[in-house]
Amino acid sequence: MTISVYEGQPAGRHAAIPQGSLLRRVYAPRAFDALAFSMCTYAMPLLVLATTKSASLTGLAFALEWLPRVAAFGLAGDLVDRRGAAIVFFLASLARALLVAAGGVALFILPSGTAETVTVMALAAGTGALTQFSFIANEAVGAIVSRRTAGQAHKVQAVLIGIDQTATLTGPALGGVLLLGGPSHMLAVLGVLSVLAACLALQTPPTPLRGSAKNGARRQAGLKTGWNTLSSLPVLSWLVAGLVVSNLALGLLQAASPIIVIERFGLTSAAVGTLWSAAAASTLLAIAACRFALNRLGLWGVGVVCSTVASAACLALAQAPTYISYVLVMALFMAADGGLTVVLRTLRSLLIPPAAFGSTLSLTILLLLLPFPVAGIVVALTPLSALQHAILVCGILQALALGLAFMRLRGDPVLRGSGNMTRATA
Repeated sequence: MTISVYEGQPAGRHAAIPQGSLLRRVYAPRAFDALAFSMCTYAMPLLVLATTKSASLTGLAFALEWLPRVAAFGLAGDLVDRRGAAIVFFLASLARALLVAAGGVALFILPSGTAETVTVMALAAGTGALTQFSFIANEAVGAIVSRRTAGQAHKVQAVLIGIDQTATLTGPALGGVLLLGGPSHMLAVLGVLSVLAACLALQTPPTPLRGSAKNGARRQAGLKTGWNTLSSLPVLSWLVAGLVVSNLALGLLQAASPIIVIERFGLTSAAVGTLWSAAAASTLLAIAACRFALNRLGLWGVGVVCSTVASAACLALAQAPTYISYVLVMALFMAADGGLTVVLRTLRSLLIPPAAFGSTLSLTILLLLLPFPVAGIVVALTPLSALQHAILVCGILQALALGLAFMRLRGDPVLRGSGNMTRATA
């Protein structure tokens, strides 16, 4: 079965990327939004804790923050496809700025108690949903730019992932430091980041609207469109399926590592922070290396190497005898996972028709996130003495799933290339 990758340039105002540097039109707005995204994800629960002094309400706020995000996937993708990424990004960032400004004023005026608690809980839920809209819009812009950069799609995606990882490193720390001066300081910075992202959104490249593609895509509900598109792209479907299983191992390690470090190795929460800092740093290095490796090995070669390293590292983590060895192997695992992310995002940007990108992106993200709550349940039901066995089982499943996926994709011209837009045969 031969699938023709969308190669035509959309008509009218979508005909090409407007003149201007990628830094100003793509990377800068992505950086501001990614930092806001990271602060919303990691620092907002800290705001709830600082305000309510309740651990249970902090956990509830974390759930309330993610439930609207999951619910927003389909709507966000559909809006991006129907209205364009730039307008969705602008409105979401502006609305987030107005929301945190209103929340900051409310927290300053309201007395401590129920009203203050309701305010911070609403902030957590509202910023979570709006941040998901801006994220989907940014991903759509990145994909459109990637496919129009003359074979440099993997380099663009590597830069975007590097921006996200850097924001993940700095966002929680920045939010924690700002909260030392009070909630208003953190909310003020989050509002400024949102305003800057909204202003830069006015310069972002336009994305094709649904119906502008040559085949006249029909107007369908968001996730239904995404499912139909993903089903028509076997190459992407196989990769997503393999990564869904791989994310079960990733989620299990993320949920189990604090328990292993504190209970098994007898260390503190600071050691857990060191573990994830080392993992994030190794991911950044791996992403930088992928920009060069993809030119020589192609997407398939890099994917095979990264999947092999990730599976071997997961199996080794189950047997790591010391904290230092655990940190080193975890850094290796996360580096390989970062490489697989570059492969996925590059392939996604090349194969998904622009007019259905938002909907299909929403579906793939949703599928890739589903293993994480499953992993949390596994960890909750597994005693400490058996966690090593659970990690071992997940490592085996990961190796089998990724091995099968890349065997199935062996010889595909898109994966064999370094990111050029070609025709994919599956």
